Amino acid sequence: MSRSVFSAPARPTATSSIKSEGHSEGHYDGSVSLPALTTTGASIVEALTGRPVLLRGINRSGLEYSSPQGAEARITAGEIEYIVNEWRANVIRLPFNQAWALQRPGYDAGPYLDALDFVIQTAARAGAYTLLDLQWLDAVTPRGTLTNGRMNYVPPLPDTGSIALWRQLAERYRDEPSVLYDIFNEPHDVLEDDAAPLLGIDANGRTFPLPSRRVTMAEWQPWATHLINAVRERNPGALIFVSGVDWGYDLRGFPLTDDTGVVYATHVYSSKGTDWDAAFGDLARTRPVFAAEWGGGDRDIAWGLELYRYLTALGVGWTAWSWSDDPRLIKAGSLDTTAFGNLVRAALAS
Repeated sequence: MSRSVFSAPARPTATSSIKSEGHSEGHYDGSVSLPALTTTGASIVEALTGRPVLLRGINRSGLEYSSPQGAEARITAGEIEYIVNEWRANVIRLPFNQAWALQRPGYDAGPYLDALDFVIQTAARAGAYTLLDLQWLDAVTPRGTLTNGRMNYVPPLPDTGSIALWRQLAERYRDEPSVLYDIFNEPHDVLEDDAAPLLGIDANGRTFPLPSRRVTMAEWQPWATHLINAVRERNPGALIFVSGVDWGYDLRGFPLTDDTGVVYATHVYSSKGTDWDAAFGDLARTRPVFAAEWGGGDRDIAWGLELYRYLTALGVGWTAWSWSDDPRLIKAGSLDTTAFGNLVRAALAS
């Protein structure tokens, strides 16, 4: 594959290294490591200097469905350093599980939070940001069956526990600018065999049953506003990522009224077609947009290259899916790249 089609992103420079290991108490004990980020116009920039930063990296999934000790979630320092130093990622998106991260009476979230701390610390030492992604609410409540026959655990909307969780995490990481906040993975219509109730939320934080099984911007934006406010209450300068509807893909209906420090996140797969202008490209011309997920298999290379060129032309950053789940960037049990992984690695390393 020709390397000339790729352009190199700006890489942040660490100002100091994190000194301490993870702690299970409420506040993360780490020193400032990377420049704080904010938004201006359609760009993500360093808050202090205004220098544009193009975030490009990889999803490291696993912690959303497996405890930190589980084989699929056992993330090592060497693995994170390899992603950053060898693949040249400057951001790692880290999907996680609300039920395991939320501290509450009768449950100690400390060991799970320590696992998040470990990834954050290791990535920051290597020079990369960590994008915390609220992927699952729990690992025991199926939310319907996907078209491939697998059970789905990604909920259509968050719940009030999500608000409490983001207050907790924003407080924990308020002094660590390498932590970025992806407030909810993929708002979507309720699947046919998902029997759980669908709840809306009003401006006062009261929930109520929604009459429809569809999730549009009308249902999603009130939740998004509460989650954004929860982060801002504890960490006013946080960089916050907000997905669209239709499994994160569709950003029509944004921007929000007060969106300083907000990045709009799209999830792009070949099944969604190629009307990218309507779904997210038009918004990217005036607001910061980020492709938090994109990926594919061996048959998706031409599509992936076309999408990469489109994102690059718009100055849109991204995190490719996934280091450890289908569609994979590396082959299971090895560091050998898949065909799509070759495309992503070339894009990152150029």
